[in-house]
Amino acid sequence: MRTPHGEPEVQSADTRRDGPLSVLIGAGGTGGHIYPGLALADALRRADPRAVIAFVGTDRGLETRLIPAAGYRLHTVDMIPFDAALGLRRYLLPAALLRSGLRCREILRAQGAQIAVGMGGYPSAPAIVGARLAGLPSVVHESNAVPGRANRFAVRLTPNVALAFDRTRAHLPAGITAETVGMPLVGEVAELDRTALRDRARARFGVPRGARLVLFNGGSLGATRLTEAAVALAERWRDRIDVRLLVKTGPAAFDEVRSRLAGIRVAEAVAYLDRMDLAYAAADLVVCRAGSATVAELATVGVPAVLVPYPHAPHDHQTHNARVLSDAGAGLLVPDGACTGDHLASLLEPLLADPSRLAAMARAGEPGTHARAADLLAAKVLRTIGRIPRPAVEPTHESRRIA
Repeated sequence: MRTPHGEPEVQSADTRRDGPLSVLIGAGGTGGHIYPGLALADALRRADPRAVIAFVGTDRGLETRLIPAAGYRLHTVDMIPFDAALGLRRYLLPAALLRSGLRCREILRAQGAQIAVGMGGYPSAPAIVGARLAGLPSVVHESNAVPGRANRFAVRLTPNVALAFDRTRAHLPAGITAETVGMPLVGEVAELDRTALRDRARARFGVPRGARLVLFNGGSLGATRLTEAAVALAERWRDRIDVRLLVKTGPAAFDEVRSRLAGIRVAEAVAYLDRMDLAYAAADLVVCRAGSATVAELATVGVPAVLVPYPHAPHDHQTHNARVLSDAGAGLLVPDGACTGDHLASLLEPLLADPSRLAAMARAGEPGTHARAADLLAAKVLRTIGRIPRPAVEPTHESRRIA
C-alpha cells in the first residue's frame, strides 16, 4: 500500500501482541539526529496508531524545541559528549553515562516501553544503556558514513544495528553486523516531487523566471564559512539578474548577515528554513555542509551540490559522507579552507551556465532507500520485538527529478 503521495508505508503490525507499541527514541543535539528520529516516530505511528512514542535527549540541543513541536514527549538527561576536547571533563563520561542510563531505565519502565532506539550522537547513548540495564532490546541507527564515538560504543550493547549507507559497514568495530536501511527522512522531503512543486517554490522565494537559484545550507545551526563565502559571492554578483542566492544563516548570525546583504538584491538571508522541500524544489544548486541527513536528502531529491565538509567532524566523517555524492558525480567536494567567494565563483559560474551538466549531476545521485528508510527502520524495530509488519513496496524516484 502507498500513501496519497505514492510512497510505501509500513503496514500495521499485529498490535494485539502485548498491547500498543511503546518505544523510547534517543535523539538530540542537531537536526541531523533529531529529524531522522522524528521520521522514525511517524513511521511507527503509521504502523500502530495507538503507539506510545517518547524521546530522550538533553536540555542543550535543538530537541528541546523540535521534538515537542512535533507532538512528542521529550525526557532530558544530564549527559556529556563523547569528546576528547572536553579535557579533564572527559573522565566524567563513565559516571555521566551510568547516571543518565539509570535515568533512562526509569523512563523505559514508567512508559512500559518494549524497546529503545538510538539515532546517534551522545544524547542517544543513555537510551541504549538504559535498555541494557532494563533487560530490554534496542536498535542503533548510524547515519554517517563513518560511525561517531557514541555509536561506536552503543553498537557493542546490541545486536540490532541499522545503517544509512552501505560504506559505513567497513568502519564498524570488528564483529559487528548491520543492515542498511537508509537515512529516515521527514515526510515532505521523502515525498518531494521537485517538478510538480518547482513553480510554487520559486514563487515563494521570489526567483525570477529564467534565473538560477543557489541555496547555501550550513545545517540547522548555520556555518560561518559558508555564510562568509555566500556574502562575498553576493557582493561579486550584485548586479546580475540571472542568479539568486538563498542563504540559511542559522539564528545566531541572521541579523548581522541580513544587515550586510542590505541593498544586494541578488541574495536573501533566512535564519531557518521550515520547508526544506520548497527550498530543494526551487534550487538549481546547493552549497552545503555534508551532514548525513543533507547528503541523503540531496541523493533522494536529485539536487546538484557543492559539498564543504565540516573539518572538525569526528573521524572526518563529513568528508566520507560527501564522497557518497562526489564519487557518483552528483556533487563537487570543496575543502573547508578553499570555500571562499572567489573559489566558489570559479566553480559555480561555468556550472550554472551549463544546464546539461546540472541535469547530469541531478541524475547521478543514487536515491537508494532513503525515501522509505523510516518505514524500513520501523519494520526492524517491530521485528526486534516480535511484531512482523507486511513488506513495503519499492518506490521509484525517476519522475521526481528535473531533467
